[in-house]
Amino acid sequence: MKNITLLIAALLTAGSLSAVAQADTLADIKASGTMTVGVDPTFPPYEYTNDKGEVVGYSAEIMKSVAKQLGVKLEFQKTAFSGIIPGLISGSFNAEGSSLNVTAERAKKVLFTVPFSKTVNGVLVRQDEAGKFASKPLKIEALAGLRGAAKSASVPEQLLKSFNETLKSKGLTPITIISVDTLDQTVSTLLTKRADFVIDDISVLAPIVQKYPAKLLQAGEVGPSQWMAWATRKDDGALNKVISDRILAMQASGELGKLQTQYLGTTFTVPADNFIPQE
Repeated sequence: MKNITLLIAALLTAGSLSAVAQADTLADIKASGTMTVGVDPTFPPYEYTNDKGEVVGYSAEIMKSVAKQLGVKLEFQKTAFSGIIPGLISGSFNAEGSSLNVTAERAKKVLFTVPFSKTVNGVLVRQDEAGKFASKPLKIEALAGLRGAAKSASVPEQLLKSFNETLKSKGLTPITIISVDTLDQTVSTLLTKRADFVIDDISVLAPIVQKYPAKLLQAGEVGPSQWMAWATRKDDGALNKVISDRILAMQASGELGKLQTQYLGTTFTVPADNFIPQE
């Protein structure tokens, strides 16, 4: 009985120490002078790599502002998008810096900061196939039987899966989903005719249309809009609050609006609460 009691006490102590260690991420950042942030820099204009190999973009600038306020060095740790949330939870980095669509499912695993943007998904197609998407507004039925490319583990990919449920319920042929690792790869599948369309945020697709004006165009918007935010581990409330407070302060000062205009070509107000959707 004594041994069992000692074992239980040891387990409780270990669990407490583990919780304390994880909850001290903000203190660890301040002590080390460096904040490591996991990011998949393949998502312009939010986070991407410039010619110098630096991570830049709308969300990257906000994260740099957070680090500056904390008085620490910001270190981006490049990670495939599909590994962002697993890497965060496992402790591979202090926080994650890839733009995440806020969903009820993700909110079970991580703690979202306040949003810094919102996404409206659009459909990118080849100019020579535009006639297939002539209906306005664009309807899910127009995508039946086509091949759609999206980043793996992304909300657009999940959206395509939900579209397939709708199409099947109507007796229509589902979309063949082509999952790839990066935005560039989705565009490549479209240009090489391995996919019939690409689905992603309209602000992400706009620069692609500008790059290939004679080849590609946006056929329209589809699906619901969603807020975009970062995430911390569930027990990193202190770090989460610092990041959230900085986003809201930048909004109040007008700095956030300037970045929105510069990188997104529009402005909007982000909410301080009640932004996580219900299941």
